[in-house]
Amino acid sequence: MMWRKINCALFTALILAAAGCNQSKGIGGNAGDATSETLKVNAQFANELALDDPQDFEEAKRGFMARPEGQIMGAKGEVLIDFDAFKLTAGPAPDTVNPSLWRHAILNAQVGLFKVTEGVYQLRGFDIANITLIEGKTGWIVVDALTARQTAAAAMAFARKHLGNKPVTALVFTHSHADHFGGALGVVSAQEVANRNIPVIASEGFMEEATSENILVGTAMARRSMYQFGKNLDRSAKGWVDNGLGKSVAYGTVGILQPTQLINQPTQALTLDGVRFIFHNVPGAEAPAELTFSLPDKKVYGGAENLSQTMHNLLPVRGAKVRDALRWSTYMQEALDQMADAEVYVGQHNWPIWGKARITEFITQHRDVYKYTHDQTVRLANAGFTPREIADKIKLPASLSRYPGSRGYYGDLRHNVKAVYQFYLGAYDGNPAHLNPLPPQESAQKYLELMGGVDKAVAAAQTAYDKGDYRWAAELLNHAVFGAPDHKPAKALLARTYDQMGYMSEAATWRNSYLTAAAELRGGPPTQGVDRSMLVDMLTQTPVERFFEAMAASLDGPAAEGKKLKINLVFSDKKTSYVLWIENAVLHFKKSAPAPDAHATLTLTHPLFVKMMTGTAGVNDTLLSDDLQIGGSKVDLVRFLSLLDKAPGNFSIVSR
Repeated sequence: MMWRKINCALFTALILAAAGCNQSKGIGGNAGDATSETLKVNAQFANELALDDPQDFEEAKRGFMARPEGQIMGAKGEVLIDFDAFKLTAGPAPDTVNPSLWRHAILNAQVGLFKVTEGVYQLRGFDIANITLIEGKTGWIVVDALTARQTAAAAMAFARKHLGNKPVTALVFTHSHADHFGGALGVVSAQEVANRNIPVIASEGFMEEATSENILVGTAMARRSMYQFGKNLDRSAKGWVDNGLGKSVAYGTVGILQPTQLINQPTQALTLDGVRFIFHNVPGAEAPAELTFSLPDKKVYGGAENLSQTMHNLLPVRGAKVRDALRWSTYMQEALDQMADAEVYVGQHNWPIWGKARITEFITQHRDVYKYTHDQTVRLANAGFTPREIADKIKLPASLSRYPGSRGYYGDLRHNVKAVYQFYLGAYDGNPAHLNPLPPQESAQKYLELMGGVDKAVAAAQTAYDKGDYRWAAELLNHAVFGAPDHKPAKALLARTYDQMGYMSEAATWRNSYLTAAAELRGGPPTQGVDRSMLVDMLTQTPVERFFEAMAASLDGPAAEGKKLKINLVFSDKKTSYVLWIENAVLHFKKSAPAPDAHATLTLTHPLFVKMMTGTAGVNDTLLSDDLQIGGSKVDLVRFLSLLDKAPGNFSIVSR
């Protein structure tokens, strides 16, 4: 069907999208127990780190007012946030969780409404990010809006229940990642923004980045994000326990609001509902478009997401453009000056910090973690070492590694080292043997043949596993699983190996990835791809050019070879039109009057176009609708649309 074919991998993963929306049924119930080697590694973490230092626990609970109970539900009755699941982190660390990560998970589990200082509150745990509420003269200035309409609405209702029913008088987006703007329509409607002239503040480039980031590779990133966030894992000591930056990501309805005022200067002062803000533009580090802020009259510094209670990632596990560690470090040095006489630090993830000396230490540690990672990676790269070698060589100095607020609960030093290398030199390590390597399956089959067959490879891996050499066991078994996909003992042992690697991981993202891999080796990949309907509100604001770019990237090049097709696309409600054509197996587009030599003309409204892009348009929207008309050859239009791949978004990752 035409409206099905045109639905072609256009949805945006941002930091969150994953297959489906239901988190009520987890996977991973057959995970094994911790081995003696895993217990030894975790005991070493407990011995080397001051995990019982009470100050973070005191600050994570400071100002507590009320805790939510129960669940936040999605539009289809699915569970988005389960507050009861956060209670799993009570008590000492289980054998199957790295004790440092367990400590961090307990800190993140301090959720609810908190008073940070006079006139400043935070809502934490309603999503992976925080809402910061600032009391203005007539209402609430809201900083960030969570991921989904449902969680933002629940958070705002909870705040009003305990603080009073005041209106929203301003909305600030700190940056262009969906967990900070996706719930905007749960905070305030577009109509209310227009009717009451509510300021919506963001940094220059926000809309472009927010609506385009990852749209081209949304399918792949959405699938990989399931690993990063452990979306389908059991909420248990053998499954998901935390996400580093916060608790759960809400897979609900994602929207956005157009900013009414952009911060386009390096430092820019604004008064919002009687409250003085000093905004600082900090693009190109944690996010392509980002701002931090100071509230000088309240002695508050807001670090957005450049500062969190964890080392961040320079290259997310789910994938993204590599981030600039040197620029990030530079922003931290600037932040030391921008905080001025601040006595309170608030972030849009995790919990606040009080006291100028503590805040200075916090920012300094983050500055030097990113700078050390950058400088030492570059030093070793210039000495000829490759990314994998550098990742094993670099260790943070004790003054940095023992500071809990910048340990790798979300990012990881080894992964960040590889990101710095890639930022400057690319993924290729300079070894010509890696210029044109065999595909994984073919390479694996040859390795298995050399080793004497899959059974011998599994036997060698079992020996490595028994010794606690899980990295080598995983490497051997990866060959076994790719070279002999139907070999059940290889999959079973690799799953057990990933269990142990997950149990040892301090980074929540690594734990989630290993344990999701183990679960999928046991039960297979998910049966469904992304639920595109949750993105309709946001994609309505996305420039149509981004959709066309994604359509071009979904063209089946071999199938399109030798074909020349031209289609007019006319938006009847916007009075604009585009010409799309295939030439040299490449899809091109331009904004133009309809071409007289086009094979077909598709006339439709912009809302219907978005529905078609997200796969939510039905028969009544298309064949039976006055909003869609087809001129010219319907056969050629179908031929054109049939060349666009629709990636299902549930591809296998750890086996073939």
